[in-house]
Amino acid sequence: MRIANRVTLSLLLIAFSFSSAALGAGPAKNVETSPQAKVYRALLKAVQAGDFEGYKKCMTKEAAKGIDQQTKEMGLDPKGMEMMEAMTPTDLKLTSLKVEGKKATLEATGKVDNELNKGTISLEQEDGQWKVANQSWTNAK
Repeated sequence: MRIANRVTLSLLLIAFSFSSAALGAGPAKNVETSPQAKVYRALLKAVQAGDFEGYKKCMTKEAAKGIDQQTKEMGLDPKGMEMMEAMTPTDLKLTSLKVEGKKATLEATGKVDNELNKGTISLEQEDGQWKVANQSWTNAK
């Protein structure tokens, strides 16, 4: 009887640890290996490279459409991503991930103009891939 209880307890613990990981409730180091973090890192890499089309590929279709419209309305050169690069936080740390079905939220910290900021990155699963829907950054004061 005791062996059966131990086996049951072990199986419950294993199931709980897998469900926690699936929900994104693991430690911060697991956040970096998530598909959501990978697409956000790819978006940042595209910004650094000045790759406007690569940047849009990391965004949801709706967000990319909005970027195109905004760029056109403001008369900006889509290839000139210097302003976007200047607004991108440095010393970026992804601190948590919450996944709810086809939507996810990454929490992060980083510096903008040497001031600590907190960020929230919203992602959505679109055509089987995670894409960035939007992000917002505020100073941490």
